[in-house]
Amino acid sequence: MKEIKAIIDAYDAIDHATTRSALATVVRVEGSSYRRAGARMLILDNGVWVGGISGGCLEGDALKRARLAMAQSAPSLVTYDTTEDDAHQIGVGLGCNGIIDVLITPLQADAPNAVDLLRTCVEQPRQAHILLTITRLKGTVNGLKLGAMVPYQGADSLAVFGNADVQEAIQTGIRASIDKKKSGPASFDLPDGRELELFIESMPPLTHVVLMGQQYDVYPMVRIIKELGWQATVVANKQKVTQTLFAAADAIVAPDEFDQLTIDDHTAIILMAHDFKTDKNNLPKALATRASFIGILGPRVRTEKMLKELAAEGRPVALNDRIHAPVGLDIGAVSPEEISLSIIAEIRADLSGRDGTFLRLRPSTIHERD
Repeated sequence: MKEIKAIIDAYDAIDHATTRSALATVVRVEGSSYRRAGARMLILDNGVWVGGISGGCLEGDALKRARLAMAQSAPSLVTYDTTEDDAHQIGVGLGCNGIIDVLITPLQADAPNAVDLLRTCVEQPRQAHILLTITRLKGTVNGLKLGAMVPYQGADSLAVFGNADVQEAIQTGIRASIDKKKSGPASFDLPDGRELELFIESMPPLTHVVLMGQQYDVYPMVRIIKELGWQATVVANKQKVTQTLFAAADAIVAPDEFDQLTIDDHTAIILMAHDFKTDKNNLPKALATRASFIGILGPRVRTEKMLKELAAEGRPVALNDRIHAPVGLDIGAVSPEEISLSIIAEIRADLSGRDGTFLRLRPSTIHERD
């Protein structure tokens, strides 16, 4: 969502009286590609762009296509094929061996547009969002045309497509996207024989990391979390943290306010107080939340001692898949910055359902393919 925020900020800074803009969105990837479906780029007619749809190889051509779309005030779908050895094909020789569909949509400043809809998602970071974008359609369907974006807010919101059978089929496609936790295209047959293709985009809540501690190693953790565009909350005595941390973190919460935090299954909690008693008492609190990832800093024997004492106190805790102790990937981390990197990398791997191993040892493709 960091890229989306950057696009919104750039869009808001445009002088729409003198500058036109368009939004390029990757809506389908077949095979290999540097960016996946959902990658976006805001393009201005003065040649400036924000975001990206590839590793830098397609952006120049997308600028040309966007200028044409802006001049015609009409969206277009562009297919880039890097699988063929064709000297005239944009992106040939990159070795990506993929087919990428990019939807280029001119933005009208005087009417609700795709950036405005994305803004609503950013303003509600702890909610999941489903966006439906029409990527292939001859003519219109119930007034909707190519490039139209529809926010899904339950079955009733699909009434805009104007046909009960189509609505039911789209609902099924949305369920499949949610189950796979993956955005992608889906095709539907209209009653008149035309084909409607949608990009069903699943946007999970922003990853939220709660750091329970106030020592100096909290600072690099917050810096990396914010660089990723995630949310960072620090649970600490507000009188013992610096203004630098107040400025960097999204929130500083006193320990007795922990129960007031919104913690869902896209939240990771890291126990890093560097005080055995504090971490021990925080563990049951963390386990009482919906957090899917609970990391404990320090050696394994420290955690084992913690569990034994909790059991002796009548507060037994059993190790489970939510508890990561010692927290972090085995990268040989030594400094606070390296340790932060190893912890955040494990959080990302866990939320993605990966094991954090070397990509060269991965038996399948980097990204799952349909």
